[in-house]
Amino acid sequence: MLTLIKNAQIVNEGKVYKSDLLIENQIIKEIANNININADQIVDAEGLHLLPGIIDDQVHFREPGFTHKANIYTESKAAVAGGITSFMEMPNTNPQALTQKLLENKYQIASKTSIANYSFFMGASNNNLKEVLKTNPKNVGAIKIFMGSSTGNMLVDNKTVLEEIFSKSPMLIAVHCEDEVTIQENIKKAKQKYGKEVPISEHPNIRSAEACYKSSSMAVELAKKHNTRLHVFHLSTEKEIALFDNKLPLKEKRITAEVCIHHLWFDASDYAKKGTLIKWNPAVKKQSDKESLFQALLDDKLDVIATDHAPHTLEEKSNSYFNTPSGGPLVQHALPAMLEFSKNGKISIEKLVEKMCHNPAICFKVENRGFIREAYFADLVLIDLNSPWEVNKKNILYKCGWSPFEGETFNAQITHTFVNGHIAYEYGWFDETKRGMRLSFDR
Repeated sequence: MLTLIKNAQIVNEGKVYKSDLLIENQIIKEIANNININADQIVDAEGLHLLPGIIDDQVHFREPGFTHKANIYTESKAAVAGGITSFMEMPNTNPQALTQKLLENKYQIASKTSIANYSFFMGASNNNLKEVLKTNPKNVGAIKIFMGSSTGNMLVDNKTVLEEIFSKSPMLIAVHCEDEVTIQENIKKAKQKYGKEVPISEHPNIRSAEACYKSSSMAVELAKKHNTRLHVFHLSTEKEIALFDNKLPLKEKRITAEVCIHHLWFDASDYAKKGTLIKWNPAVKKQSDKESLFQALLDDKLDVIATDHAPHTLEEKSNSYFNTPSGGPLVQHALPAMLEFSKNGKISIEKLVEKMCHNPAICFKVENRGFIREAYFADLVLIDLNSPWEVNKKNILYKCGWSPFEGETFNAQITHTFVNGHIAYEYGWFDETKRGMRLSFDR
Protein backbone atom coordinates (compact mmCIF):
# COMPACT_ATOMS: atom_id res chain seq x y z
CA MET A 1 0.00 0.00 0.00
CA LEU A 2 1.50 3.31 -1.11
CA THR A 3 0.15 6.63 0.16
CA LEU A 4 1.55 9.88 -1.20
CA ILE A 5 1.15 13.19 0.61
CA LYS A 6 1.81 16.08 -1.77
CA ASN A 7 2.70 19.73 -1.12
CA ALA A 8 2.72 19.63 2.69
CA GLN A 9 4.39 22.17 4.95
CA ILE A 10 6.35 19.75 7.11
CA VAL A 11 7.08 20.81 10.71
CA ASN A 12 9.89 18.67 12.09
CA GLU A 13 13.09 18.99 14.11
CA GLY A 14 13.03 22.77 14.31
CA LYS A 15 12.25 23.41 10.64
CA VAL A 16 9.22 24.16 8.48
CA TYR A 17 9.60 23.29 4.80
CA LYS A 18 7.46 22.26 1.84
CA SER A 19 7.82 18.66 0.73
CA ASP A 20 6.12 15.50 -0.44
CA LEU A 21 6.09 12.37 1.70
CA LEU A 22 5.62 8.76 0.62
CA ILE A 23 4.26 6.09 2.93
CA GLU A 24 4.72 2.40 2.18
CA ASN A 25 2.39 0.33 4.35
CA GLN A 26 3.17 1.48 7.93
CA ILE A 27 6.45 3.25 7.28
CA ILE A 28 7.66 6.60 5.93
CA LYS A 29 9.42 5.52 2.73
CA GLU A 30 10.64 8.84 1.31
CA ILE A 31 10.62 12.56 2.03
CA ALA A 32 11.48 14.65 -1.02
CA ASN A 33 10.57 17.81 -2.92
CA ASN A 34 8.74 16.19 -5.78
CA ILE A 35 7.75 12.55 -5.58
CA ASN A 36 6.04 11.23 -8.69
CA ILE A 37 4.80 7.68 -8.30
CA ASN A 38 1.64 5.70 -8.94
CA ALA A 39 0.43 5.61 -5.34
CA ASP A 40 -2.68 3.76 -4.15
CA GLN A 41 -3.93 6.99 -2.59
CA ILE A 42 -2.82 10.59 -2.91
CA VAL A 43 -3.53 13.31 -0.33
CA ASP A 44 -3.10 16.87 -1.59
CA ALA A 45 -1.87 18.81 1.43
CA GLU A 46 -1.57 22.18 -0.28
CA GLY A 47 -2.04 24.84 2.40
CA LEU A 48 -1.80 22.30 5.23
CA HIS A 49 0.93 21.64 7.80
CA LEU A 50 2.20 18.11 8.43
CA LEU A 51 3.27 17.27 11.98
CA PRO A 52 4.50 14.07 13.60
CA GLY A 53 1.71 12.37 15.52
CA ILE A 54 1.37 13.66 19.07
CA ILE A 55 2.60 11.31 21.82
CA ASP A 56 0.59 11.87 25.00
CA ASP A 57 2.46 10.31 27.90
CA GLN A 58 -0.28 10.71 30.48
CA VAL A 59 -3.91 9.70 30.06
CA HIS A 60 -6.61 7.93 32.08
CA PHE A 61 -8.92 6.02 29.73
CA ARG A 62 -10.81 4.37 32.64
CA GLU A 63 -10.86 0.80 31.39
CA PRO A 64 -11.31 -1.58 33.10
CA GLY A 65 -13.64 -0.67 35.92
CA PHE A 66 -14.89 2.83 35.16
CA THR A 67 -16.29 2.41 31.67
CA HIS A 68 -19.38 4.51 32.43
CA LYS A 69 -16.95 7.46 32.16
CA ALA A 70 -14.77 6.32 29.25
CA ASN A 71 -13.10 3.35 27.64
CA ILE A 72 -10.05 2.70 25.52
CA TYR A 73 -12.05 2.68 22.30
CA THR A 74 -13.95 5.96 22.82
CA GLU A 75 -11.01 7.93 24.19
CA SER A 76 -8.47 6.65 21.67
CA LYS A 77 -10.91 7.71 18.96
CA ALA A 78 -11.17 11.20 20.48
CA ALA A 79 -7.37 11.28 20.75
CA VAL A 80 -6.91 10.45 17.07
CA ALA A 81 -9.39 13.19 16.13
CA GLY A 82 -7.13 15.50 18.15
CA GLY A 83 -3.95 14.43 16.37
CA ILE A 84 -2.72 12.16 19.15
CA THR A 85 -1.44 8.95 17.56
CA SER A 86 0.12 7.34 20.65
CA PHE A 87 -0.88 7.40 24.31
CA MET A 88 0.47 6.08 27.60
CA GLU A 89 -2.21 5.20 30.11
CA MET A 90 -2.11 5.24 33.91
CA PRO A 91 -2.56 2.23 36.23
CA ASN A 92 -5.32 3.53 38.56
CA THR A 93 -8.14 1.63 36.89
CA ASN A 94 -10.26 -1.05 38.59
CA PRO A 95 -8.60 -3.41 39.17
CA GLN A 96 -5.44 -1.37 39.44
CA ALA A 97 -2.53 -2.49 37.28
CA LEU A 98 -0.42 -3.69 40.22
CA THR A 99 0.50 -7.13 38.85
CA GLN A 100 1.98 -8.14 35.53
CA LYS A 101 -1.15 -10.13 34.73
CA LEU A 102 -3.49 -7.20 35.35
CA LEU A 103 -1.19 -4.93 33.32
CA GLU A 104 -1.20 -7.36 30.41
CA ASN A 105 -5.01 -7.53 30.52
CA LYS A 106 -5.11 -3.85 29.59
CA TYR A 107 -2.82 -4.44 26.63
CA GLN A 108 -5.14 -7.18 25.46
CA ILE A 109 -8.15 -4.86 25.58
CA ALA A 110 -6.26 -2.18 23.63
CA SER A 111 -5.10 -4.63 20.97
CA LYS A 112 -8.74 -5.21 20.10
CA THR A 113 -10.18 -1.71 20.55
CA SER A 114 -7.61 1.10 20.42
CA ILE A 115 -7.60 3.33 17.34
CA ALA A 116 -4.27 4.85 18.45
CA ASN A 117 -0.96 3.28 19.45
CA TYR A 118 -0.74 2.51 23.15
CA SER A 119 1.31 1.75 26.22
CA PHE A 120 0.19 1.14 29.79
CA PHE A 121 2.21 1.95 32.91
CA MET A 122 2.88 -0.51 35.69
CA GLY A 123 1.53 0.74 39.00
CA ALA A 124 3.44 0.81 42.28
CA SER A 125 1.99 0.46 45.76
CA ASN A 126 3.47 0.05 49.22
CA ASN A 127 3.50 -3.74 48.83
CA ASN A 128 4.08 -4.86 45.21
CA LEU A 129 7.82 -4.31 44.72
CA LYS A 130 8.41 -7.82 43.33
CA GLU A 131 5.78 -7.29 40.63
CA VAL A 132 7.16 -3.84 39.80
CA LEU A 133 10.65 -5.22 39.26
CA LYS A 134 9.33 -7.81 36.79
CA THR A 135 8.28 -5.07 34.37
CA ASN A 136 9.77 -5.36 30.89
CA PRO A 137 11.42 -2.04 29.92
CA LYS A 138 11.20 -2.97 26.22
CA ASN A 139 7.40 -2.95 26.01
CA VAL A 140 6.13 -0.98 29.03
CA GLY A 141 6.48 2.79 29.12
CA ALA A 142 7.26 3.35 32.80
CA ILE A 143 6.60 2.61 36.44
CA LYS A 144 3.99 5.01 37.84
CA ILE A 145 4.15 6.14 41.47
CA PHE A 146 1.46 8.26 43.08
CA MET A 147 3.44 10.20 45.70
CA GLY A 148 0.20 11.88 46.72
CA SER A 149 -3.51 11.23 46.91
CA SER A 150 -4.75 8.40 44.76
CA THR A 151 -7.58 5.95 44.48
CA GLY A 152 -7.48 2.65 46.35
CA ASN A 153 -4.07 1.64 47.69
CA MET A 154 -1.90 3.34 45.09
CA LEU A 155 -0.57 6.07 47.37
CA VAL A 156 3.09 5.20 47.98
CA ASP A 157 3.99 7.02 51.18
CA ASN A 158 6.37 4.48 52.71
CA LYS A 159 9.86 5.99 52.47
CA THR A 160 11.51 2.56 52.63
CA VAL A 161 9.43 1.35 49.68
CA LEU A 162 10.26 4.49 47.70
CA GLU A 163 13.98 3.96 48.38
CA GLU A 164 13.65 0.37 47.15
CA ILE A 165 11.87 1.30 43.93
CA PHE A 166 14.16 4.23 43.14
CA SER A 167 17.30 2.20 43.84
CA LYS A 168 16.30 -1.07 42.12
CA SER A 169 14.11 -0.19 39.13
CA PRO A 170 16.08 -0.04 35.87
CA MET A 171 13.11 1.70 34.21
CA LEU A 172 11.92 5.24 33.99
CA ILE A 173 9.83 6.13 37.04
CA ALA A 174 7.00 8.60 36.48
CA VAL A 175 5.54 10.35 39.51
CA HIS A 176 2.50 12.32 40.63
CA CYS A 177 3.79 14.60 43.38
CA GLU A 178 1.56 16.08 46.09
CA ASP A 179 2.24 15.64 49.81
CA GLU A 180 -0.77 13.97 51.43
CA VAL A 181 -0.07 15.18 54.99
CA THR A 182 0.03 18.80 53.83
CA ILE A 183 -3.20 18.37 51.85
CA GLN A 184 -5.03 16.89 54.84
CA GLU A 185 -3.85 19.75 57.05
CA ASN A 186 -5.13 22.25 54.47
CA ILE A 187 -8.49 20.46 54.25
CA LYS A 188 -8.85 20.74 58.02
CA LYS A 189 -8.14 24.49 57.89
CA ALA A 190 -10.61 24.99 55.03
CA LYS A 191 -13.37 23.16 56.91
CA GLN A 192 -12.70 25.24 60.02
CA LYS A 193 -13.11 28.38 57.92
CA TYR A 194 -16.01 27.41 55.64
CA GLY A 195 -17.69 24.42 57.29
CA LYS A 196 -18.90 21.62 55.03
CA GLU A 197 -19.45 23.87 51.98
CA VAL A 198 -15.86 24.63 51.01
CA PRO A 199 -15.84 26.56 47.69
CA ILE A 200 -14.00 25.29 44.63
CA SER A 201 -11.82 28.42 44.78
CA GLU A 202 -10.07 26.84 47.78
CA HIS A 203 -8.79 23.94 45.69
CA PRO A 204 -5.40 25.55 44.89
CA ASN A 205 -5.00 26.43 48.59
CA ILE A 206 -5.82 22.90 49.72
CA ARG A 207 -3.65 21.20 47.10
CA SER A 208 -1.13 23.95 47.57
CA ALA A 209 2.20 24.88 46.05
CA GLU A 210 3.83 23.73 49.28
CA ALA A 211 2.19 20.28 48.98
CA CYS A 212 3.47 19.97 45.43
CA TYR A 213 6.98 21.18 46.17
CA LYS A 214 7.43 19.03 49.27
CA SER A 215 6.62 15.89 47.26
CA SER A 216 8.37 16.73 43.99
CA SER A 217 11.55 17.85 45.78
CA MET A 218 11.61 14.50 47.61
CA ALA A 219 11.25 12.63 44.30
CA VAL A 220 14.10 14.62 42.77
CA GLU A 221 16.24 14.02 45.86
CA LEU A 222 15.64 10.26 45.64
CA ALA A 223 16.41 10.22 41.92
CA LYS A 224 19.67 12.09 42.42
CA LYS A 225 20.64 9.78 45.28
CA HIS A 226 20.11 6.62 43.24
CA ASN A 227 20.75 8.00 39.71
CA THR A 228 17.19 7.00 38.82
CA ARG A 229 15.60 7.97 35.51
CA LEU A 230 12.76 10.17 36.83
CA HIS A 231 9.94 11.95 35.00
CA VAL A 232 7.76 14.29 37.05
CA PHE A 233 4.22 14.65 35.77
CA HIS A 234 2.04 17.78 35.54
CA LEU A 235 3.98 20.54 37.27
CA SER A 236 1.57 23.22 38.47
CA THR A 237 3.67 25.72 40.43
CA GLU A 238 6.36 28.31 39.86
CA LYS A 239 8.18 27.03 42.95
CA GLU A 240 8.78 23.56 41.50
CA ILE A 241 10.50 24.87 38.38
CA ALA A 242 13.70 25.46 40.36
CA LEU A 243 14.07 21.69 40.77
CA PHE A 244 14.76 21.25 37.05
CA ASP A 245 17.47 22.57 34.77
CA ASN A 246 18.06 23.16 31.08
CA LYS A 247 21.82 22.78 31.05
CA LEU A 248 21.89 19.32 29.48
CA PRO A 249 20.46 18.12 26.16
CA LEU A 250 17.27 16.17 26.76
CA LYS A 251 18.87 12.85 25.81
CA GLU A 252 21.35 13.28 28.66
CA LYS A 253 18.90 14.33 31.37
CA ARG A 254 18.20 11.82 34.13
CA ILE A 255 15.43 13.98 35.60
CA THR A 256 12.75 15.45 33.34
CA ALA A 257 9.41 17.19 33.86
CA GLU A 258 6.26 18.11 32.04
CA VAL A 259 3.37 20.53 32.10
CA CYS A 260 -0.22 19.83 31.10
CA ILE A 261 -2.54 21.79 28.84
CA HIS A 262 -4.88 22.88 31.65
CA HIS A 263 -2.06 24.37 33.71
CA LEU A 264 -1.04 26.46 30.70
CA TRP A 265 -4.58 27.53 29.74
CA PHE A 266 -6.51 28.06 32.98
CA ASP A 267 -5.70 29.83 36.25
CA ALA A 268 -7.43 30.48 39.58
CA SER A 269 -9.57 33.28 38.12
CA ASP A 270 -11.35 30.67 35.96
CA TYR A 271 -12.91 28.86 38.94
CA ALA A 272 -15.59 31.57 39.10
CA LYS A 273 -16.86 30.62 35.63
CA LYS A 274 -15.83 26.98 35.21
CA GLY A 275 -16.26 25.79 38.80
CA THR A 276 -15.64 22.10 39.44
CA LEU A 277 -15.22 21.42 35.70
CA ILE A 278 -11.61 22.56 36.12
CA LYS A 279 -10.97 20.67 39.35
CA TRP A 280 -7.74 18.78 38.67
CA ASN A 281 -5.03 17.26 40.82
CA PRO A 282 -2.64 19.03 41.02
CA ALA A 283 -4.85 22.09 41.10
CA VAL A 284 -4.97 24.91 38.58
CA LYS A 285 -3.25 27.66 40.52
CA LYS A 286 -2.35 31.36 40.24
CA GLN A 287 -1.91 33.30 37.01
CA SER A 288 1.74 33.83 37.97
CA ASP A 289 2.19 30.04 38.19
CA LYS A 290 0.65 29.63 34.74
CA GLU A 291 2.90 32.29 33.23
CA SER A 292 6.02 30.88 34.90
CA LEU A 293 5.23 27.36 33.71
CA PHE A 294 4.88 28.61 30.14
CA GLN A 295 8.21 30.41 30.33
CA ALA A 296 9.89 27.34 31.84
CA LEU A 297 8.55 25.34 28.91
CA LEU A 298 10.10 27.78 26.45
CA ASP A 299 13.35 27.77 28.45
CA ASP A 300 13.53 23.95 28.29
CA LYS A 301 13.33 23.48 32.05
CA LEU A 302 10.07 21.65 31.32
CA ASP A 303 10.43 19.06 28.60
CA VAL A 304 7.00 17.72 27.62
CA ILE A 305 3.42 18.90 27.12
CA ALA A 306 0.80 16.26 28.04
CA THR A 307 -2.93 16.16 28.81
CA ASP A 308 -3.57 14.08 31.95
CA HIS A 309 -6.87 13.31 30.18
CA ALA A 310 -9.09 12.05 33.03
CA PRO A 311 -12.81 12.07 32.17
CA HIS A 312 -15.71 11.93 34.60
CA THR A 313 -19.40 12.19 33.80
CA LEU A 314 -20.99 15.62 33.87
CA GLU A 315 -23.18 14.40 36.72
CA GLU A 316 -20.09 13.48 38.74
CA LYS A 317 -18.48 16.86 38.00
CA SER A 318 -21.63 18.76 39.03
CA ASN A 319 -21.37 18.01 42.74
CA SER A 320 -20.11 20.10 45.65
CA TYR A 321 -16.36 20.59 46.02
CA PHE A 322 -15.52 17.55 48.16
CA ASN A 323 -17.93 15.31 46.25
CA THR A 324 -16.58 16.18 42.80
CA PRO A 325 -13.80 13.96 41.43
CA SER A 326 -10.69 15.61 40.01
CA GLY A 327 -9.87 15.42 36.31
CA GLY A 328 -11.28 16.33 32.93
CA PRO A 329 -11.20 15.27 29.26
CA LEU A 330 -8.55 16.86 27.04
CA VAL A 331 -7.13 14.61 24.29
CA GLN A 332 -9.37 15.88 21.47
CA HIS A 333 -8.56 19.53 22.16
CA ALA A 334 -4.95 19.57 23.36
CA LEU A 335 -3.31 20.20 19.99
CA PRO A 336 -5.87 22.82 18.87
CA ALA A 337 -5.38 24.63 22.19
CA MET A 338 -1.60 24.68 21.80
CA LEU A 339 -1.94 25.82 18.18
CA GLU A 340 -4.04 28.71 19.48
CA PHE A 341 -1.09 29.73 21.66
CA SER A 342 1.11 29.45 18.56
CA LYS A 343 -1.22 31.65 16.53
CA ASN A 344 -1.06 34.26 19.30
CA GLY A 345 2.73 34.23 19.29
CA LYS A 346 3.28 32.55 22.66
CA ILE A 347 5.06 29.48 21.25
CA SER A 348 6.35 28.62 17.78
CA ILE A 349 4.85 25.67 15.96
CA GLU A 350 8.35 24.15 15.82
CA LYS A 351 8.66 24.37 19.63
CA LEU A 352 5.17 22.95 20.04
CA VAL A 353 6.13 19.92 17.94
CA GLU A 354 9.31 19.52 19.97
CA LYS A 355 7.38 19.39 23.26
CA MET A 356 4.43 17.25 22.10
CA CYS A 357 6.08 14.89 19.60
CA HIS A 358 9.87 14.76 19.71
CA ASN A 359 10.46 15.08 23.45
CA PRO A 360 8.01 12.40 24.66
CA ALA A 361 9.72 10.02 22.22
CA ILE A 362 13.15 11.00 23.55
CA CYS A 363 12.14 10.93 27.24
CA PHE A 364 10.58 7.49 27.06
CA LYS A 365 12.86 6.17 24.30
CA VAL A 366 9.91 5.30 22.09
CA GLU A 367 11.13 3.34 19.09
CA ASN A 368 10.78 4.93 15.64
CA ARG A 369 8.06 7.44 16.47
CA GLY A 370 7.76 11.12 17.34
CA PHE A 371 9.66 12.41 14.28
CA ILE A 372 9.06 12.68 10.55
CA ARG A 373 11.95 10.55 9.36
CA GLU A 374 12.40 7.93 6.68
CA ALA A 375 12.06 4.39 8.11
CA TYR A 376 9.99 5.69 11.04
CA PHE A 377 6.35 4.71 11.54
CA ALA A 378 4.03 6.99 9.58
CA ASP A 379 2.27 8.56 12.58
CA LEU A 380 1.32 11.91 11.07
CA VAL A 381 -1.14 14.77 11.47
CA LEU A 382 -2.29 17.24 8.84
CA ILE A 383 -3.67 20.52 10.15
CA ASP A 384 -5.32 23.57 8.64
CA LEU A 385 -4.14 26.58 10.64
CA ASN A 386 -6.93 28.78 9.28
CA SER A 387 -10.15 26.85 9.74
CA PRO A 388 -12.02 28.23 12.79
CA TRP A 389 -14.43 25.96 14.67
CA GLU A 390 -16.23 26.07 17.97
CA VAL A 391 -16.10 23.31 20.59
CA ASN A 392 -19.67 22.21 21.33
CA LYS A 393 -21.69 19.17 22.38
CA LYS A 394 -22.20 18.09 18.77
CA ASN A 395 -18.50 17.67 17.97
CA ILE A 396 -17.21 16.39 21.33
CA LEU A 397 -16.15 12.74 21.02
CA TYR A 398 -15.40 11.87 24.66
CA LYS A 399 -17.75 9.31 26.14
CA CYS A 400 -18.46 11.72 29.01
CA GLY A 401 -19.83 14.19 26.45
CA TRP A 402 -18.39 17.46 27.77
CA SER A 403 -15.22 19.55 27.60
CA PRO A 404 -13.76 22.39 29.68
CA PHE A 405 -13.23 24.12 26.31
CA GLU A 406 -16.93 24.22 25.35
CA GLY A 407 -17.74 27.54 23.73
CA GLU A 408 -14.10 28.14 22.79
CA THR A 409 -13.28 28.87 19.14
CA PHE A 410 -10.05 27.34 17.88
CA ASN A 411 -8.54 28.55 14.61
CA ALA A 412 -6.66 25.38 13.74
CA GLN A 413 -8.39 22.16 12.73
CA ILE A 414 -7.00 18.65 12.34
CA THR A 415 -7.89 17.41 8.85
CA HIS A 416 -6.15 13.99 8.73
CA THR A 417 -4.54 11.68 11.26
CA PHE A 418 -2.36 8.81 10.07
CA VAL A 419 -1.72 5.96 12.52
CA ASN A 420 0.99 3.60 11.25
CA GLY A 421 0.39 4.85 7.70
CA HIS A 422 -3.37 4.28 7.89
CA ILE A 423 -5.67 7.29 7.51
CA ALA A 424 -7.62 6.73 10.71
CA TYR A 425 -9.30 10.16 10.64
CA GLU A 426 -10.18 12.48 7.76
CA TYR A 427 -12.34 15.61 8.01
CA GLY A 428 -14.55 14.21 10.75
CA TRP A 429 -14.74 10.65 9.41
CA PHE A 430 -13.03 7.61 10.89
CA ASP A 431 -11.70 4.51 9.18
CA GLU A 432 -11.65 1.94 11.98
CA THR A 433 -10.58 -1.03 9.86
CA LYS A 434 -7.18 -1.06 11.58
CA ARG A 435 -6.10 -0.85 15.21
CA GLY A 436 -3.13 0.86 16.78
CA MET A 437 0.07 -0.92 17.83
CA ARG A 438 1.72 -1.53 21.17
CA LEU A 439 4.58 0.90 21.62
CA SER A 440 8.09 -0.48 22.01
CA PHE A 441 11.01 1.22 23.72
CA ASP A 442 14.71 1.33 22.89
CA ARG A 443 16.07 0.30 26.29
